[in-house]
Amino acid sequence: MSISQRIIQSVPATVRDAAANIRLLLVDVDGVLTDGKLYYGNAGEELKAFNIQDGLGIKLLKTAGIEVGIITGRVSKLLERRAKELGMHPVIQGREDKLQALDELGDQYARHEIAFVGDDLPDIAVISAVGLGLCVANANAAVVDCADWQTKAPGGSGAIREVAEMLLAAQGKLDALLAAYR
Repeated sequence: MSISQRIIQSVPATVRDAAANIRLLLVDVDGVLTDGKLYYGNAGEELKAFNIQDGLGIKLLKTAGIEVGIITGRVSKLLERRAKELGMHPVIQGREDKLQALDELGDQYARHEIAFVGDDLPDIAVISAVGLGLCVANANAAVVDCADWQTKAPGGSGAIREVAEMLLAAQGKLDALLAAYR
């Protein structure tokens, strides 16, 4: 059994079908790309930890032709740096109304071609509006109730890699990408 088959066998058919159409993955940051904790140094600097496996998952998606972007309520220079390192676009920061931010993407992508990963209440509207609404293992219960699929990994601990592999497996692209590492 291939890795794709092992991954996809536990994913409901409706999620697999929706995942096959995704061209843009949008993610929240705090609690999704990070563990949701905010660290402040004595000099007032803000620190965040990003998971390196999530980063490779983003690179795999981009290699396969799936764009990856961000919609987040906070503004962070650290995030700008990480997004630039990974070639993420669009990067929309400082937006409490994430649905309005989604609307600003215009008609570049049809809603059924967009997936969004969130973890908390401000993410519900976007999760409900896109073709595939996803949440991390440690998401708020209200978010879990409206999401189409939930990762086994918590935010900041490989959840985005899990989403990436699921999307790529559903699109029949994962095994070929992994073969390049053998």
